[in-house]
Amino acid sequence: MVKFQEAQLDRTFSALADPTRRALLARLEGEDGLSVSELAKPFPVSLPAIMKHLDVLSDAGLVTRTKTGRTVSCHLNAEPMEEAMGWLARYQRFWTERLDALEALLEARRKGES
Repeated sequence: MVKFQEAQLDRTFSALADPTRRALLARLEGEDGLSVSELAKPFPVSLPAIMKHLDVLSDAGLVTRTKTGRTVSCHLNAEPMEEAMGWLARYQRFWTERLDALEALLEARRKGES
């Protein structure tokens, strides 16, 4: 189970590493259910390039696609991002504790100088 979770985190972070993929996710956040061609419109890359980005997002579980007739619609699935946020939260706690300790040390030195 742990190996699967690590592999999922790797896919999520890898998918999020690319600015075009992050922009695609942001568009789906605002307008879920866009067709692939609608989703691709504002990007200065070819439709096949967008399809490759969508494949990476799909493999990471961040996007699902449904086909109705000849139209393929894309939908955001934020669950893998929630898992990544949980992983990052551990490090947020670490840095918060470190910064709080530094603040306490600086405050103690300031009081000692007075």
